[in-house]
Amino acid sequence: MGILDKLDMSQRLSRDDYERQLASGQQRIAQLRLHLGGLMGSGSLGPGLLVIFEGPDASGKGGAIKALVGHLDPRHYKVVSYAAPTTKEKNHHFLWRFYQELPGLGEMAVFDRSWYGRVLVERVEGFAKKEEWKRAYKAIVDFEESLCEESLIVVKFWMHVSDDEQLRRFEGRAADPLKRWKLTPEDWRNREKNRDNEAAAEDMFTRTHHELAPWNVIAAEHKRFARVAVLRTVIASVEDGMRRWGLEVPPPVADLQAENETDSRDE
Repeated sequence: MGILDKLDMSQRLSRDDYERQLASGQQRIAQLRLHLGGLMGSGSLGPGLLVIFEGPDASGKGGAIKALVGHLDPRHYKVVSYAAPTTKEKNHHFLWRFYQELPGLGEMAVFDRSWYGRVLVERVEGFAKKEEWKRAYKAIVDFEESLCEESLIVVKFWMHVSDDEQLRRFEGRAADPLKRWKLTPEDWRNREKNRDNEAAAEDMFTRTHHELAPWNVIAAEHKRFARVAVLRTVIASVEDGMRRWGLEVPPPVADLQAENETDSRDE
């Protein structure tokens, strides 16, 4: 039994709890990002923040990304979506096309898909030879460890849904004129390989989970629960990363406001 088999897919949040935890989490992320960017706190730049999303089609990656960055100043982050590599990109090492989009010190980037395509879709579809995708595990871990030691906090998510929920979301997209563009014949075809994709994901968790950038597997059957889980995980990861970099982790804004109110009453 693998990690995906053990997920509790029944986890959910009421709308009231979701709205409260979403607002609190988004405020904390904005505060931490400003500290990393040198706009709060000491004024010096902290490490960059890279958040990676992987998972099956319609697993809620887009909604989680919106919850994570939609409230931030658009100058303070970028979202990069990766599809099949171009001919030029294929002529380079498979990591080459990702390098130029990495965030610098104090910056933030979100990758919708990533270098893990080498050991997921490229493995399952046969786009990479067996020796290529097997070799990629070590290359990826070495790459991520180097990034984490030099300049980044890396947070990795796998968003997971059941076959039945994926089908429900596909049908919902097909029925909505404003969402129909998200659904392609390729998405329907990929459902036939869900078990192969899950087997590849389980190998990926085992081979690329490491202390500096562990995998965070999210039960995304219920969107509200998944989005809040992503926010909480990013917050905890940034706080841990700040400590690793020797940076002071600021108290939440709500605590600062309460402290200021107490000071004002005491004057």
